[in-house]
Amino acid sequence: MFELGRRDFLRGAVAAGGLALPSLNALAGEVATLPFANGERPLVAYPGKRPLMLTTARPPQLETPFSIFDESVLTPNDAFFVRYHLADIPTSIDPDLFRLEVKGHVDGAVSLSLAELKSLPTVDLVAVNQCSGNSRGFLVPRVAGGQLGNGAMGNARWTGIPLKAVLDKAGVKPGAVQVAFTGLDGPVLPETPRYAKALDIDHARDGEVMLAWAMNGEDLPWLNGYPLKLVVPGYYGTYWIKHLSAITVLDKPFDGFWMQKAYRIPENACACVEPGTASAKTVPINRLPVRSFVTSLADGATVAAGKMGLRGIAFDGGSGIQDVAVSLDDGRTWASAKLGQDLGRYSFRPWTFEADLPAGPHVVRVQATATDGATQPMEPRWNPAGYMRNVVETTRIQAV
Repeated sequence: MFELGRRDFLRGAVAAGGLALPSLNALAGEVATLPFANGERPLVAYPGKRPLMLTTARPPQLETPFSIFDESVLTPNDAFFVRYHLADIPTSIDPDLFRLEVKGHVDGAVSLSLAELKSLPTVDLVAVNQCSGNSRGFLVPRVAGGQLGNGAMGNARWTGIPLKAVLDKAGVKPGAVQVAFTGLDGPVLPETPRYAKALDIDHARDGEVMLAWAMNGEDLPWLNGYPLKLVVPGYYGTYWIKHLSAITVLDKPFDGFWMQKAYRIPENACACVEPGTASAKTVPINRLPVRSFVTSLADGATVAAGKMGLRGIAFDGGSGIQDVAVSLDDGRTWASAKLGQDLGRYSFRPWTFEADLPAGPHVVRVQATATDGATQPMEPRWNPAGYMRNVVETTRIQAV
């Protein structure tokens, strides 16, 4: 294990516009209903956020209402989902006192200020951040964990520096195996494992993994990791450490709970098992599978018969989107949609489709194919943690 240094930091910190979380009495308001049992969610406006769907208050878990994904290919900062694992989240950080520690199996540990980090060559990258449990609420049979709809994801332009730049500053010694990461959020009880994740050394040094301080051209929102966030393009959000404060190079695999016990999937091609069973062998969750959605229509909508334009998004874990096929008759026939602006292989790819809908019921299905040939299954897959759902989505509408 490795030293975290968080308390030393907090002793020296002074508030620079801290975070005041809503009290439980402030959580009254409108209610959204997700399309599964016990799907009622209050809409709550946390600091820096428009009203989002509340899954839990402590720690904050906020889901983006799905209609927001039809507004723009980049998810607005104030609408971006929030997911914490531990309830002791920082509410006061002085950016002038903040330091990032880089240590462990290195030539020399370094402590870097935000100004020092920002003095290094800056990069931009558009990438999807998706919670591992996104869409868990749809699983049958249901599983434990946050019962999320499809809104625990978002797409943003991240600004920062390659992780490789700070690893090179410290000097990675021969024999390095993994790099571990922790942030300023912590457990309430001492027996709770501190949240930490790790990447293999070659992945950490690939030049794409980032330390980001800005999101869509603005400082990171507090609840999305201010002032510094680990961005792991193409990987699930479990690796995207918020309030990043410590990077530790290791000469052996990281043995922490959140890698060895939590966030694991069946070790097979589909990351799935028969419903109600467990896998004999598991591996840490990793790259995003290909997904696609209709964003311009809600399930159960009534629309005018005749010609209409459909819109949606598709993405995967970094191959890029090759094709999006749309069916208006529950999968019997398919036609390709028109792909929109390509903001990079880790981004949402918008698509459009011109439909001609006669009066009556219609079942719209959408299926993306990635550049590497991966596509979406027609039937949902299951695993005990409810991870990695990427079934072909179905939207039922009535044309009148």
